[in-house]
Amino acid sequence: MAKRQLNPNYYEARRAAQVVFIYLNTRYGSPYKLFGLQTVYSATVEEVGDSGRKYQLKLSVQEIPTDATEKCSAEVFFQRGGKQSPPQVQVLGLKELLKIKTKAKEEALYQKYKAKDPLLSVQYLPDSQGNMDPDMEPFWYLCIAASSFIMLSESTENTLYNMAQVASLTQLPTENNQLKFDSLILLHDIVSQEIPRWKLLFTWSPAEGVKVLQMEQQPRRNG
Repeated sequence: MAKRQLNPNYYEARRAAQVVFIYLNTRYGSPYKLFGLQTVYSATVEEVGDSGRKYQLKLSVQEIPTDATEKCSAEVFFQRGGKQSPPQVQVLGLKELLKIKTKAKEEALYQKYKAKDPLLSVQYLPDSQGNMDPDMEPFWYLCIAASSFIMLSESTENTLYNMAQVASLTQLPTENNQLKFDSLILLHDIVSQEIPRWKLLFTWSPAEGVKVLQMEQQPRRNG
């Protein structure tokens, strides 16, 4: 089937574009590096036989801590049928944002918390008023990077995920030179307006980045 041009402001294009920056955060996200979507310039979609649909996008990506932006192109493939699998994403032309240096700040944070006593334990990032201690902002970014692994695995053409809140974040004893965290994450699917709750166990270090050890959706709360 021929490619169909999409309105870049329409939901089909926006949902596919959202997956692009979620993917980027699984690859490059850290306490001091995080990506978001700025603008979708153009988008097409085409059926790929019976296997799924492929979106081709031209967009600009924002590096959130520095507010820097860069244009790039991307391809997102949503597989159809069988067991749900994460969308397949390719990003082309993103170079300058990946060169932004964060290693010194990451190393300083790592050394501070590697032997921290007592271990970090926080709730509600941000709080119900949208406020957050500036010292906790790197951990907010880190949790978005870690939760991006959930959002990528759960994304379909009919979802639009963001992270809503870190309900709790507990630092565990350092293992194998990796900071280790147990967390409860609240996501927001803008399409369904549901707020799924996920337990997320992950590690991080400047050398290894984010590694998800366990992710488990929690029972829905009634009322």
